[in-house]
Amino acid sequence: MTNESRRSLHGLAELVLAGPQHRASGTIRLRVTEDGFATVAAPDLRVTADALYAGDRRIALAGRSFADVAAEAGVDPGVPRDVYHDHSGAEPGDTIVLDGAATLLAAFTTGDRALRALDPTATPVLWPEHFDVGISLDEVNYGVSAGDVTIGEPYAYVGPWTPRTGDFWNVSFGAAFPMRELPDLRAFFEEGRQLAAKG
Repeated sequence: MTNESRRSLHGLAELVLAGPQHRASGTIRLRVTEDGFATVAAPDLRVTADALYAGDRRIALAGRSFADVAAEAGVDPGVPRDVYHDHSGAEPGDTIVLDGAATLLAAFTTGDRALRALDPTATPVLWPEHFDVGISLDEVNYGVSAGDVTIGEPYAYVGPWTPRTGDFWNVSFGAAFPMRELPDLRAFFEEGRQLAAKG
């Protein structure tokens, strides 16, 4: 998974799904699926490692621009307006690159399952701003990020709203480790939950 591919997936989440959904339905929340991610409200859009689905219609992605695939899906591309300020940096005219996209999408699927196991009453949200799937429990954020300046690959995190100290807490916002270093993601979340509860 290259940075360019991650940026393309982030751009799809932000420009083609979340932006049009926010303008049509007033929410930026997205959801993880078994093979990608999707809107939670109108318009009905879903992304996989190689295609955008508008309802039942399949639209190829690689090598095309965000604007082209959005037009074919019948939506106007663009970020959610006046909601947040940190964006993917993708522009409607940029070309979509998806080398290794399935690996990143699999990290989201694994993360979504572990979050649901951590709290079966919670509904994980894929947030387009930072391109991560997460939940919040007892003033602690749990989730999986696609990668960013903190860690340049998919990683899991536990982020207490109030900073904690100790060996487990290895970054400024809490604890974060590459997914490849966490064979049992739920165990990582559980450990973070127990340590966060100790204060």
